[in-house]
Amino acid sequence: MAASDISLAPPRDKGLLDRVLSVVSEVKAGEGAGALLLAVNVFTLLASYYVLKTVREALILSEAGAEVKSYANAVQAVLFLLIVPAYGAFASRVNRVRLIGWVTAFFMSHIAIFFLLSQSGVKVGVVYFIWVGIFNYLVIAQFWAFANDLYTEEQGKRLFPIVGVGASLGAVLGALATKYVFERIGPYQLMVIAGAMLGFCILLTVISHRRDARHAPTKVSQAEAPLGKEGGFRLIFKQRYLLLIAVLILLLNLVNTTGEFVLGKFVETQAEQVYGEGDAARAERGAFIGRFYGDFFFWVNLVSLAMQMLLVSRIFKFIGVRGALFVLPLISLTGYGMLAFVPILALVRLTKILENATDYSLMNTTRHALFLPTSREAKYKAKAATDTFFVRFGDMLQAGLVFAGTQLAFSIKNFALANVVFVLIWLAVAAAIYREHKRISHVA
Repeated sequence: MAASDISLAPPRDKGLLDRVLSVVSEVKAGEGAGALLLAVNVFTLLASYYVLKTVREALILSEAGAEVKSYANAVQAVLFLLIVPAYGAFASRVNRVRLIGWVTAFFMSHIAIFFLLSQSGVKVGVVYFIWVGIFNYLVIAQFWAFANDLYTEEQGKRLFPIVGVGASLGAVLGALATKYVFERIGPYQLMVIAGAMLGFCILLTVISHRRDARHAPTKVSQAEAPLGKEGGFRLIFKQRYLLLIAVLILLLNLVNTTGEFVLGKFVETQAEQVYGEGDAARAERGAFIGRFYGDFFFWVNLVSLAMQMLLVSRIFKFIGVRGALFVLPLISLTGYGMLAFVPILALVRLTKILENATDYSLMNTTRHALFLPTSREAKYKAKAATDTFFVRFGDMLQAGLVFAGTQLAFSIKNFALANVVFVLIWLAVAAAIYREHKRISHVA
């Protein structure tokens, strides 16, 4: 039997939930409940992440600055060289639900540690920034690996846009809620709330796992079995398709984080102009930055939600997963090309809103769907490597660019032109993935 079908032996006619979800994408009879369960799971996961992410921006920029933020991304890449093999080794010993549950609980324990350190007056901005980056990419990568494991390639192409709506909506509401309660509750209390939300995600994963076992009984033994022994990095370097995906993700994050640096530099400068540069004004600068990023993330995720609900499934239908690969780099090419000539905060903000919104909706769904025709080992292990190390390796290259650019007194125009070059390479890699995906895919 092929990959698990959540809706094995569905009812003859679509239920109400199936019909409602068909507004977003095509849903066959009996598939709605499983898709909704995954959507609620990723909704909660992304909402908790955006709480933690907004806290991260306030702490790192108020305590250290935009340059240190870029260098901290490089530290994450080095740590992932150790974390990815350890994650793969653990995945070879336990089944998928224990893998996801224990890894998520491991990160929840760190939130308690950060909270206790804050009560002692310890500055945790840099360490917390590094931790959020590791948590974000690893936990979200394993969620999408789980979704890939539940669906066939044909199902994933139809139902991933619905699951993506949950991600986009969770990001919108998480950022919006944080914007309004940041100053009232405080960053460390917000961390505790996010930790409780992660516990709920574990529960939802267990429910989805058991539901899949009931509806696809012939796959129970496969779902309960640990993965093979081959590691994520080895899988990537053995298979051209996986390696191309890794390079694409590297380039995507190199371009994105260079843009984030430009935006962060503008915001940091504005906060210092308004509140001053001394330690006495650190709290005011942090609150200002927290408000700015809460508002920024809200608009990014509102646009992302609209795209996810209205455009993603239709783009998949008309140009497919392969064609969708080219949308984001073309947007980035246009945005940074304009920014090279008009380097102002309003244009940086608009460019990043459009870029991030497309990344979080269409590109996010697309890059997860690229793993649908791959093996279970690739879904969990290679995906964990691409979505963690190669993401952060792109950030590490960006940190090198920031260091070199700072030494050479690069202007905003120089950083924008560098991004234009990287986007052109990104487009060439997307074309290569297009050809490989067409070769191995079971869906036309």
